[in-house]
Amino acid sequence: MNDFTIAIYCFVDDYLQVAGKKASAKRKVSDAEIITTALVSARYFGGNLAAASGYMQQHHKCRMPHKSNFNRMLHRLGETISAIFLALGDSLRQLNTTGEYVIDSFPVAVCRNVRINRCRLLEGEAYRGYNASKREYFYGFKVEVIATAGGLPVSYFIVAGSVHDGKALQAMHLDLPPESSLYGDSAYTNYEFEDLLLECEQVSLLTQRKSNSKRKDSPAMEYIKTVMRKRIETAFSEIEAAFPRTIHAVTPQGFLLKIVLFLFAYTINKCI
Repeated sequence: MNDFTIAIYCFVDDYLQVAGKKASAKRKVSDAEIITTALVSARYFGGNLAAASGYMQQHHKCRMPHKSNFNRMLHRLGETISAIFLALGDSLRQLNTTGEYVIDSFPVAVCRNVRINRCRLLEGEAYRGYNASKREYFYGFKVEVIATAGGLPVSYFIVAGSVHDGKALQAMHLDLPPESSLYGDSAYTNYEFEDLLLECEQVSLLTQRKSNSKRKDSPAMEYIKTVMRKRIETAFSEIEAAFPRTIHAVTPQGFLLKIVLFLFAYTINKCI
């Protein structure tokens, strides 16, 4: 845990210095310490910020602010955390010499279906989605993730639970290197978008084909796509294993921030 904490702090602090984001000299805790504490909470404490703050105070002598002040400071750094993750993703794309990527999504429920009527965090049918792998409905968000062939996330896109994967893909900023291959399941099938992506971005979108598909795959290509899909499913299982039974948040922004922290902590842990 100490090695992970030190590695996180060094990475975040270096990024903030390069970006020219310096904290006020009057502050007792730096932005790097706040972000590090949040990532440690996602990695080891199920997102419990208070427990992570206690660990940082006891083992790393950080002077953590009061819980309410810590939450305000963390929310203020939400865009910075996303920017750091995107910078990490750019580095991973540069190191990914195979040019192979996988896209898939996983649901994050805000509450159980029987409690939807009492949910105060979200409102509306837009957040009610269907999880095909588990054959059940959920109420919350869907996280679209693009990962390397080795299962390292390089970018993400969070949408409401009812948004179809194909529409979410079209709304994403892929930013993949030319001549890359992006594998996905049949939900991402869109022939027009495939042709446009190949023509404009030189990126091949390779989705699994249905039995009635107009563009059928050879047995070899079908096998390759199946193998690539299993890799990101394994990564999702590891990410979701770090999630607590329920993610505690008072606002939708806080809930989304914790999702990003879990994804970020998983990626950093795999890189170390």
